[in-house]
Amino acid sequence: MYSYGKCLLLVFDIMKIVKTREVSLMKTAMKRNRYFFGLGTVGRDMLYSLVSLYLMVYLTEILDLPDSTMWWMTGILTILRVFDAVNDPFMGYLVDNTNTRFGKFKPWIALGGLFGGLLTVLIFTDLGLRGAAYIVSFTIIYLLWDFIYGANDISYWSMLPSLTLDQKEREKTGSFARICANVGMYIVVVGILPITNALGGDKKAWFIFAVAVVLLTWAFLCFTLFGVKENRSLYKKEEHTSLKEMFSVIFKNDQLLFTAISMALFMIGYCTTTSFGVYFFKYAFKNEGMYSVFAGILGVSQLLALACFPLFSKRYNRKQLYGFSTVLVVLGYMVFFFAPMNMIYIGIAGVLLFIGQAFIQLLMLMFLADTVEYGQWKLGRRNESITFSVQPFINKIGGAIANGIVGATLIISGINSAATPDDVTDTGLLIMKLAMLILPLLIIAAGYIVYRLKFKIDKDMFDKIVSDLKTRGDINPE
Repeated sequence: MYSYGKCLLLVFDIMKIVKTREVSLMKTAMKRNRYFFGLGTVGRDMLYSLVSLYLMVYLTEILDLPDSTMWWMTGILTILRVFDAVNDPFMGYLVDNTNTRFGKFKPWIALGGLFGGLLTVLIFTDLGLRGAAYIVSFTIIYLLWDFIYGANDISYWSMLPSLTLDQKEREKTGSFARICANVGMYIVVVGILPITNALGGDKKAWFIFAVAVVLLTWAFLCFTLFGVKENRSLYKKEEHTSLKEMFSVIFKNDQLLFTAISMALFMIGYCTTTSFGVYFFKYAFKNEGMYSVFAGILGVSQLLALACFPLFSKRYNRKQLYGFSTVLVVLGYMVFFFAPMNMIYIGIAGVLLFIGQAFIQLLMLMFLADTVEYGQWKLGRRNESITFSVQPFINKIGGAIANGIVGATLIISGINSAATPDDVTDTGLLIMKLAMLILPLLIIAAGYIVYRLKFKIDKDMFDKIVSDLKTRGDINPE
């Protein structure tokens, strides 16, 4: 017979084995969620990049709409994006109040992905309409697309903070997701001109490309829908959120507001610069084919930067990383503006610019995720989706303002009416470079200043917030 002491040791050994097994299963679940959550962003960003970056190109270069129509389209796109952005918090409200056996996120991810894809195909379908008829039909289709894509985007990213409370694991998950998102974006950026030109470079070619993007979007979303497993027992079940409480979640969370302002300024600058890419290489560099080469170089740079981010985050805190990234962005813009039309100088400028922007994009996502727990700590409500509705709101506002800047610049500079690059004057090219480089530089720098002055959630504060929430019973121990 075993003595009492030996029996006790045996019990301890069994408990240790069980604990080790639990830790191993938890790590496996984290990795699975990290990869399947990230893979879902590949197709999503392919679709979003197609519409946000190349819709203006499709309207001006493929449909060849006249200046009179383009003034209307520029104004409508700007107004619609602002209008739809205002609706995003209400979409977040709907998601947060959703309760199904599939959770509150996945039903909206699925529906938004399905119908958003169908509407994307419609946007790039020439229905044979022109003038007022085209403007009206486009307005209806685009407004529906913007709203439905927002449902997918809000529910997708608001799932992130529900997967783990560990800041480093969030960084790993967010970093892999941004890598996958950028892979999707650069598949479109690098491939759209060579592929559509190979297909004839006409309206039919762009339609085929849009269909292919939508099919890939649906395929990659399946990874998230069927592979990600949420830990729904981690958080206390909250009561229904009223409309009044929705506004409190947004406006009484000071860290969310300052994050939103900083993100908005960054996105306005980022979207403005990237939206000019095709026009710069066609009319300033006078070699449209080099755009895909340039985009490929930048894509590799961004992916490497995102892959290395967890290594940098081990040594430097987020404030230091944001400062370093902003310096790279400033240097990139300055080199780009003053560089001669030489691919080496432009390539160096682009690498500096987009490495810095890759870091900032990921940091903004982490800041936003941390404001979820801050809001729960301060206001007593978690509301991931209302909080993350700020992200598509910002993206749409940024895209709206960027579209307005780009559209007005193309008309004022004479690029929209130009038949060849030689038809654009030196003054017109200077106007484009100022709008593409100097204006975004000033806007992005302003976003960094807002962050440094007002954002206060560092690691120590976040750990205290989580500890307090566990003590209050708002978060269950993992």
